[in-house]
Amino acid sequence: MAKLGKSAQNEQEGKETVEFFKDLDREALNTERFVEKYSKPLGFVFGALILAVLGFFAYKQFVIAPKNAEAVKSFLSAQKSLTEGKDKDALGGKSAANPGFVGTYNEYSSTKIGKLSSYNAGLLKFKEGKFQEAYDLLDQFSSDNKTLVAMKFGAMADAKSGLNKNDEALALLDKAATASDDPYTAYYFTRKAGIVALGLKKNAEAKKYFSAIDEKYQDYDNGMSDSYIEMTKYY
Repeated sequence: MAKLGKSAQNEQEGKETVEFFKDLDREALNTERFVEKYSKPLGFVFGALILAVLGFFAYKQFVIAPKNAEAVKSFLSAQKSLTEGKDKDALGGKSAANPGFVGTYNEYSSTKIGKLSSYNAGLLKFKEGKFQEAYDLLDQFSSDNKTLVAMKFGAMADAKSGLNKNDEALALLDKAATASDDPYTAYYFTRKAGIVALGLKKNAEAKKYFSAIDEKYQDYDNGMSDSYIEMTKYY
């Protein structure tokens, strides 16, 4: 195809430019009509969004922040009593004047420090021999820290053992053994699961746990896993 002359080419480019701006005008008109037609509902939507964002920040600033501060103050008071050997005061829950870990959990269960209080309260209940209460409190604890979660399952397993529910304890120890990426924590609960399985005469399961130690955690075991594996053959 022959090339266009310079004047024809300029004319062509001019037409394209005109069409381009016409398209823009049409789009602008369409947008204007859309906004005009839906201005009221759009206003409601954007207004609701703005209110939601402002509400979220206000909630964090005026509700969550003070609540967290109060929870920390209550937790630290209970922790001080625990450090001083005053277990009953640390446990608390008897009055608003001495909330302790129980009261801190009851009042601030939605906060992280409140959940940590349930863990500490569960351990103190276990120490008192109140195994079901201990289990229930420990069950309320949650954390992003995998090692703490493993410790939670391990403590819950101890509570179940205290209730003579060793099959349930073994299931919890299995969770504890796999919950954490920390090798010593995993070793500790794997070994404990193996011992409980051995006591239940579940030798195949016990061998599985001790074999896992032999494969992955020899540095912590000092060769004891070999002895336990032998025990699964005769015990």
